[in-house]
Amino acid sequence: MLHRHLNHQRYTLAAIDDVISRGQWRDWAKLRRMALSDRSLLDKVARVCRPYVSDPYAQRYHFWMHYAEEHRTDA
Repeated sequence: MLHRHLNHQRYTLAAIDDVISRGQWRDWAKLRRMALSDRSLLDKVARVCRPYVSDPYAQRYHFWMHYAEEHRTDA
């Protein structure tokens, strides 16, 4: 899937938000691989997810916030 904010394979905040909100499994897998190779992306993921965690229906953002928190402490 081509994401509207993903230019030159850089994960900007807008691109991360797009991948989380509209992405499919393979898009999420790619974001995960990139985040594990570059841990600074986990901070960006948490920053994108933070405004959504008060919404109990924003489950994609809850998942990614939890993932970022768990893996940031692993480093």
